[in-house]
Amino acid sequence: MAGKLKPLNVERESRPGKYPDGDGLYLIVASASSKNWSYRYWKDGKQRWLGLGSFKDVSLKEARLARDAARLRVRGDRSNPGVDIVQEKRTARNEARAVEVKVTLPTFEQCAEAYIREHWSIWSRKHRNQWPSSLKRYAYRTIGNLTIPEIKPSHIYELLQPIWVGKRETANRVRGRIETIIAKNVDVDDADFRNPAELTKQLREKLPRRPKRVVRHHPALPYAEAPHFMARLSFASGMAASMLRFLIFTACRTNEVVDALRSEIDRSSSTWKIPGERMKMNQDHVVPLSEPALLILDRVPECPRRELIFPNPDGGAFSENAMLAVLDRLGYGHVTVHGFRSTFTTWAEECTDYPDGVREAALAHKYKSETTAAYQRGQKLEKRRVLMKDWAQFLVGSNVIRFDQTGSVDFESTGFSRPTTDSQRV
Repeated sequence: MAGKLKPLNVERESRPGKYPDGDGLYLIVASASSKNWSYRYWKDGKQRWLGLGSFKDVSLKEARLARDAARLRVRGDRSNPGVDIVQEKRTARNEARAVEVKVTLPTFEQCAEAYIREHWSIWSRKHRNQWPSSLKRYAYRTIGNLTIPEIKPSHIYELLQPIWVGKRETANRVRGRIETIIAKNVDVDDADFRNPAELTKQLREKLPRRPKRVVRHHPALPYAEAPHFMARLSFASGMAASMLRFLIFTACRTNEVVDALRSEIDRSSSTWKIPGERMKMNQDHVVPLSEPALLILDRVPECPRRELIFPNPDGGAFSENAMLAVLDRLGYGHVTVHGFRSTFTTWAEECTDYPDGVREAALAHKYKSETTAAYQRGQKLEKRRVLMKDWAQFLVGSNVIRFDQTGSVDFESTGFSRPTTDSQRV
């Protein structure tokens, strides 16, 4: 249909403005050399402007035909509700851009593998096992093939929801690991970025409600029973039994002892320096070694293939369950290996006058003040040495068991019979 504009007027018009032709068609003049056609329409309450081309390339007649075709698409018919052409183009543009980004950006799985490789050399054996396995099992199937910008909180909800209640600690660690990897791959100056794995109120409320946690302490052996237990343990053969004895004398954690290396032992000062990478608080910890602890080290043969103090039969590190098997074999399956730290703590509190700072330093517990922590690790070493000597004396006092000059049990001084050799024992 004929409109308000005339071809000659369109060609001569140079004043900036919007000049209507009718039925939504406009000539948009920016300057004498910049004139474009545009179709204005409304869709779902929103005003849209659809560009139809430059005046240099599209005549007035062609612009009207393009306007009419666009009107039909927007209005639709009985079988077609019509489309928002501007939004359709915008969506197509975004999808094309997303394809380009996906080609250039690494996937989450690739980012995770790069993060693991970067930290592998400083991680403990436990971290090396848990990071790859937990991400592969719980994260990769949902977000492994997505790039970081593609990951949404709904993806995190999807992968956490099945394990949020039944596997509480695993879910917490998986979410934290995903959040860390995403943060590692985002521009530090991007103030508008929101980590989709962050435990926001929205995500927390969406996830299933967890039952109230019941605090359960590691079952521990009463300290009054510890000397008798140590006598029984001294008769047990096998590397895992020696490892358990060393753990109890030093009051250390399972992973710290399982991965202990001979190079960490300083014979001149009778100390064992555990590197921060194996410590819970990521700080070096110096353990004063009592005489019975040193005797255990003397009697453990060196492994030519590895530097581990307590290697398994294949020369590698024991599973953390190896010492549990020793406890079970001795009839003490009701207590845990970690519980011996509680046994030590209770004995020190009830049977000694050592200040809290000395006891806490012996257990490598974290202090709120970094200055206090440094002081406890350094200045308290000699006081801790005396504490560990008293602990060893309590465990292997003369009324319980004695050792000969080689570190072997002096069976004649005990009420126990000499055990038979069992090469099959761990």
